[in-house]
Amino acid sequence: MSDLEFTPNEPEEDSHPLELGAPVPSPLGSGESAASSATSEPSIFTYAEATPPSPTRIPHLGHLALLLAFLIFGFLSMGVSMGIALLVHFEGVTSLDQIKTNVTYLLGSEAVLYLVTFALCFFLFPLFWNKSFFAGIHWRGRTALHWSWLLGAIAACCFALALLVESLTSNQKHAPIEDLFRTPSAAWMMFFFGVTCAPFFEEIAFRGFLLPTLATAWDWLIEKSTGKLRLPLDANGHPRWSLGAMVIAAIPTSLLFALVHVDQQGRTLGPFLLLVTVSLILCAVRLKLRSVAASTLVHACYNFLIFSTMLIGTGGFQHLDKM
Repeated sequence: MSDLEFTPNEPEEDSHPLELGAPVPSPLGSGESAASSATSEPSIFTYAEATPPSPTRIPHLGHLALLLAFLIFGFLSMGVSMGIALLVHFEGVTSLDQIKTNVTYLLGSEAVLYLVTFALCFFLFPLFWNKSFFAGIHWRGRTALHWSWLLGAIAACCFALALLVESLTSNQKHAPIEDLFRTPSAAWMMFFFGVTCAPFFEEIAFRGFLLPTLATAWDWLIEKSTGKLRLPLDANGHPRWSLGAMVIAAIPTSLLFALVHVDQQGRTLGPFLLLVTVSLILCAVRLKLRSVAASTLVHACYNFLIFSTMLIGTGGFQHLDKM
């Protein structure tokens, strides 16, 4: 089956004609009399008990809750690291107000959050999944490399859309993220972090966990309310979702993604809608190619184009007043 094809919505091959809870047919041979069958004790086994449980769909809501617990621990670690840095007056910073515009503190603390959370996920989730972390989130790096030309083109389209939004909203207020580009070294740090770390960890959180969890939860609700048979796992042991579940899951995922970044854009409508649109495209890429690595590559390329525009416009970050 091609990577670019949605898996058809078909019932499980192992579906049984008997209803759940119906008694299993008696193993007695056809020669047994009807009277003997009638007087025999009814079997205590049912079809529901005899059928092996369906494989677990991962990640699910329980795994998402565990990720949130890891994030809380990551935030605590971030707070401790910032407190220690303030205590020793790292880079001459002595107050929380100074941190707001200090790129080293901001990116350093964010890196602590990402790394601590990722380390917990990387080592602990395989204990629940019985597979590696990257296999569990459906990373599929080879798929991303195979379609890299297409993913690059998608990133270019997102960048073109960003330029259009910028041209239509050029009269809106100053974006707070621009205040972080105070020195060439700070600008280069933002460039590197925005093209590497941010796309990697954000895609794992939003497209690796949140998106598939919501899609699985939606299909589960439909199955329980309508009695519809669940879709079997794919050849790699990953869940398959209905088209409705994928659409429903992509919307809140994209809204939350945009809300996380809205402060950087000055809480303006145009950039917010742009972020929602870009996130929906990233969701579509992840679902279509069934690869978190694919959406990560698009995200990284998109950020690279955005930062490259700043790089060229300021003469290699030498004239930041032109931003």
